[in-house]
Amino acid sequence: MANLSDALARRAAERSLATREASYAAEMRRVIEATYRVIERTGSFDPTLREILRESGLSTQAFYRYFKSKDELLLVLLDDGRRQLVGYLEHRMARAGTPQDKIRAWIEGVLAQAVDPGAASRTRPFLVNQDRFTEAFPEEQQASVDLLLGLLAGALAELPRDEGRPPEVRRDAEAIYQLAFGTLHTHLTRRTQPGRPEIDHLVGFALRAVDPPR
Repeated sequence: MANLSDALARRAAERSLATREASYAAEMRRVIEATYRVIERTGSFDPTLREILRESGLSTQAFYRYFKSKDELLLVLLDDGRRQLVGYLEHRMARAGTPQDKIRAWIEGVLAQAVDPGAASRTRPFLVNQDRFTEAFPEEQQASVDLLLGLLAGALAELPRDEGRPPEVRRDAEAIYQLAFGTLHTHLTRRTQPGRPEIDHLVGFALRAVDPPR
């Protein structure tokens, strides 16, 4: 009987802990989504803590339960946005047949953040202010970038290579990353959209560089 009581007590404790963890996760997500909305609505990447708390309906105590500072919250948002983009690019690339098509899907997926007005308004503040976080949180920022580079490097590694020409997958991925995100940054800053001719030219340029005609 004692053993059964102990087992039931443990099960109740585990259930209580799981419920509390789920509640904390939901609250943290609430803060994150509230901050996204404030940033989209105001266009500012530096919303006040008061604005965030008002939007989320949570207390200052609840905020500091999860985040040491507002900068840490914004870093989480930056990482969250990168991971959402990675998932979107993975989906696009999974439908591509050849390595070349996967590279095209990656580039077009990145530039789609400027084509779609909703994605542009959500992405603009983060991309425009990324240098601030690269300086403040270099390791965390690089980890986010590496997620995107890893997808592209995987496609590049599948390309046929000439004998005697060693693959430079990482460098090639970084070059295409800079090309695509530099173009995205320009359009988001100017509040313009890349057209099909520009996208096709950029894709063609990248493919000729990494997979030249034989």
